[in-house]
Amino acid sequence: MTTDLSFWGHACIRLDRDGHRLVIDPGSFSSPDALDGAQAVLVTHEHGDHVVLDQLRTALASRPDLEVWAPGSVTGQLADERYEGRVHTVAGGDTFTAAGFGIEALGEHHALVHRDVPVIPNVAYLVDGSVLHPGDSYTVPPAATVDVLCAPTGAPWLKLGEVVDFVRAVAPRRVVPIHDALLSDAGRGMTDRLLPSLTGVEYRRLATGESLTVG
Repeated sequence: MTTDLSFWGHACIRLDRDGHRLVIDPGSFSSPDALDGAQAVLVTHEHGDHVVLDQLRTALASRPDLEVWAPGSVTGQLADERYEGRVHTVAGGDTFTAAGFGIEALGEHHALVHRDVPVIPNVAYLVDGSVLHPGDSYTVPPAATVDVLCAPTGAPWLKLGEVVDFVRAVAPRRVVPIHDALLSDAGRGMTDRLLPSLTGVEYRRLATGESLTVG
């Protein structure tokens, strides 16, 4: 059974299969309709470019079938008896099913921005053992054959050389660049040339709403 993976701006991706829809990291730089039709949302960490709490609260209140998984730093801000049983706290090592997708939570921490900036919790998600969304981290899954790595390419905490090493360590079949709202067109163009040439991995930049097939 195949899955459609689509890009919805910055760090947000959507996975669709057989009428089920899973969204990861619908943040402030993502398309406003990223959550449309979702049965499950995964959030890697608390930063606003990965989650808009008011938007998520509105979605939870209006759609009783919607469930959310996130670190405690996020779920603690969503505590409400109206959402009881639908907001789940996750940590590295947890496994669960969300909207019919098998999920493994990996890692613990956001990548270091600067020694003076506190490191916050960050959970990477491996979906069906084949799609890795690391959030703001360089988390490498143990003993996994990753089909698609959603690789962050622009942020205060990264440099492109580190992304190259991350891609090499994960060794996916394909890379989809994400987390690039801070890059100019010239910066995206440079990334699009260097990452595939330095990693030898199939590379595909997706426009907002564009999809590719996984599996």
